[in-house]
Amino acid sequence: MAARAYWQGQIRLALVSIPVEIYSAVKSGAKISFNQIHEPTGKRVHYEKVVEGVGPIDLDEIIKGYEISKGNYVLLDDEEIESVKIESRKTLELVQFVEAHEIDPLYFEKPYYVAPQDDLAEEAFVVLREALRRAGKVALGQLSIRGKEQLVAIKPCGKGLLMETLRYADEVRGGQSFFSEIDDVKPDAELLDLATTLIDKKTAPFDAKAFHDNYADALMRLIEKKAKSKTGKKIVEDPDDGATASKSNVIDLMAALKKSVGSGAPAKETTAEKKPAAKKAPAKKSTAAAKKPATPRTRKSA
Repeated sequence: MAARAYWQGQIRLALVSIPVEIYSAVKSGAKISFNQIHEPTGKRVHYEKVVEGVGPIDLDEIIKGYEISKGNYVLLDDEEIESVKIESRKTLELVQFVEAHEIDPLYFEKPYYVAPQDDLAEEAFVVLREALRRAGKVALGQLSIRGKEQLVAIKPCGKGLLMETLRYADEVRGGQSFFSEIDDVKPDAELLDLATTLIDKKTAPFDAKAFHDNYADALMRLIEKKAKSKTGKKIVEDPDDGATASKSNVIDLMAALKKSVGSGAPAKETTAEKKPAAKKAPAKKSTAAAKKPATPRTRKSA
């Protein structure tokens, strides 16, 4: 099934207009969704649109209203809302170009693919793409869709363009208020060196395929296990083996970092050394002898 365009219109750069189609670049993935069930009957819970003093109503009786004061609304139907004329509903005008690093990651919201709408638009589309690539810049503009005018950034992406919606300044919280109680101190040089070594050790090219939603997998296994169970009893998985770590809040940071930096291949050698030691019969005797310190003490007291 062909993907459905999220938006169709034109990108405009000065006097040049390029017909384009925009598609969502993300999908829901392995998200597991639940329905609400009435436990005594096992039937699904449904919701009704209800008006106070009237009861359940039909969906076609509902229109949108904006509350201007307590209990007082300005009512608008879909036709009136659609009649609002704003150029960015059909035209995405590129009004500014910036360096990519100038946009804080906090502002990025959702990615979309941008493709030319037809063969006639392809030449101008390619020119815009390559001009952005050569300049190393990101284009900014505004796009009106689904009741909101969104700030967007556009940059080259392979043979096409990638558009990312951006949050407005008033939608982003300032972070410094959350960090105000952190002491302004310099870290210990040796600890910093160890942490840097650990970062270097674990540095690798990013590959999204290397990561997976383990929680969704575990939850699905639980669902399958419960589905196969004929008893209908509650199934509770064993908790994570993290009880030891939670017993104390005191952390020997130096020891932990040294152990982390030293982990990896040497850990396999340590495991291999332990295996033959466990197989030797004398090792068991020495262990048993070590557990009887009370015998010589009894002789001395006698």
